[in-house]
Formats: sequence, C-alpha cells, structure tokens
Amino acid sequence: MLDTKVAKLINEQINKELYSAYLYLDFSIYYEEQGLDGFSNWYMIQAQEERDHAMLMLKYLQQNGVRATLDAVAKPDKVLGGLMDPLKFGFEHEQYVTSLINDIYAAAYDVRDFRTMQFLDWFVKEQLEEEKSADDMIKKMELFGNDSKGLYSLDAEYATRVYTAPSLTL
Repeated sequence: MLDTKVAKLINEQINKELYSAYLYLDFSIYYEEQGLDGFSNWYMIQAQEERDHAMLMLKYLQQNGVRATLDAVAKPDKVLGGLMDPLKFGFEHEQYVTSLINDIYAAAYDVRDFRTMQFLDWFVKEQLEEEKSADDMIKKMELFGNDSKGLYSLDAEYATRVYTAPSLTL
C-alpha cells in the first residue's frame, strides 16, 4: 500500500509535469514565431517528454491501487521578451522540478517505501540530464547567439533532436 503523503505528492507531481509540458509548448510556439524552427522543435520534444513523465507517474499510482485525480493545468505565466528568456526560464523550471522530485523521494524515504524510491531513481537521473541540457543551451546561446551565423547553427543543431519515449517500464 502506498503511503498517503507519498501518493498525494506523486499525484500533485502529475499536474506539475503536465504544466511543464504546457510551459515548453508555449516556448515552442514563441520560437516558431521568431522563425527559429530548431529551437521550436527542441521545446516541442521537451513538452512530449514532460507529458510522458506525467503518464509514468499516473501509471505508477494506478499500479499501486491509487486513483489519480487531475487538477486544472495552469496557464504559463512567463513573459517572453527575448530569445534567451525561454532558456533561462526553462533552466529555473528544471531546478524547481528537481526540488519537487527530491521532496517526493524524501517522503518515500521517511516511510521506507523502497519501491517508490526505486521508481523515482529514474526521475532523479533524468533531472540531472534536464538541468544539464538547459544549462548547456544557455551557455551556447551566450557564446553564439549574438552572431547570426552562430544562431543559425544552433537552430540547425536543435532541429535534429528527435523524440524518444522514456525506456522506464513499470
């Protein structure tokens, strides 16, 4: 039986993952409007990943006999005034998500819920990758983004990203 607090935190995280997908979809739209199809593609794929994270958590609750409840997904509230804004907001958001995953992990640890801790191990590793990717994008934009050829090359690089579903099986 899943601890009530742990189940509640996972259920809340489902909504936060869906918000993440919504936020990254908003970033994708912004970059599309700026004519940066590669950046748009990168965030579109990021939105798909976040949606899948929510689905993995939902499935985990169901497999543990817990009914998932869905809340309204908040509208993204970030004002995007420059090409660097989504990158910086994305990095901040990934740091926030890492803190949320850590909170769930800590709650599972407190009640010695080793099964949930093992489930969350994948998300802990994923957040390291997410933060590094977001930080790398900022660094590359700071280095090359002010030069039109550099920006063109970055956009072309991000256009090559393809979606791969998480390999985590429940």
